[in-house]
Amino acid sequence: MAARGGSALEPGWLLSPAGRPYLDSIFQKNQRRVFGLLERPALPPALAAPTVTYKLFVSGKSGVGKTALVAALAGTPVPPTHHETLGIEASTVFWPAKPRASDRPVIFQLHFWDCGDGALKKFEHLLPACKEEADAILFLFSFTDRSSFEELPAQMSRIVGPGEENLVKVVVGTKFDLSPLSDVTERDVAAFEGAWGLQVLRAGSAGAGGGRGALAQVAPLLDALVERLWRQDQIAAGLGTGDEGSPPA
Repeated sequence: MAARGGSALEPGWLLSPAGRPYLDSIFQKNQRRVFGLLERPALPPALAAPTVTYKLFVSGKSGVGKTALVAALAGTPVPPTHHETLGIEASTVFWPAKPRASDRPVIFQLHFWDCGDGALKKFEHLLPACKEEADAILFLFSFTDRSSFEELPAQMSRIVGPGEENLVKVVVGTKFDLSPLSDVTERDVAAFEGAWGLQVLRAGSAGAGGGRGALAQVAPLLDALVERLWRQDQIAAGLGTGDEGSPPA
């Protein structure tokens, strides 16, 4: 799921032999480690890597799978049944990746902010709080809920205000593996991508779990997210297309 124009990061690097020490740093007893507010992945000095931090606001119609997606990316249990998120829930995910033009990797610290759609509509202060200092917005729809797909343009217009055009916008379709129940076709997705210039990423319906074997299910999506964030930062720092260099200061 590389960004158009070539990948600035090495896809799948974390699951390669070279990435093994960094992969080990985000696990504890063969399960994804849940990091506290002040905790970081522990690495030996020789493998020290810079950390870059981003805030991502997860937006979407109620029931599309926002909370389940964040849980899958974090390697934490996915709620067995749907319950509307009543306020803001913040989750932290560390994801090491390696820029193509660098000799050392970068550790991406991703802060996902998930807020229930009903709460956003009821309390006006929640949307500004979610967007404050955000670097990206994830717009979710479900392949099994056509209305959530058709509402994407209005949702994007409602969420992204004047002066916020530089926010990284990522569209994710959830439950794409439930093909017999799909209400959104590949032709629909292609038409949306052509009209909006945004590649649609895909996420499965069930949580992958926190074990090492399950990581391969979420690795492509995490790679795609950090790819877009990294590229945007490199362009903003005047380093071209994001293929060239070190973390921005």
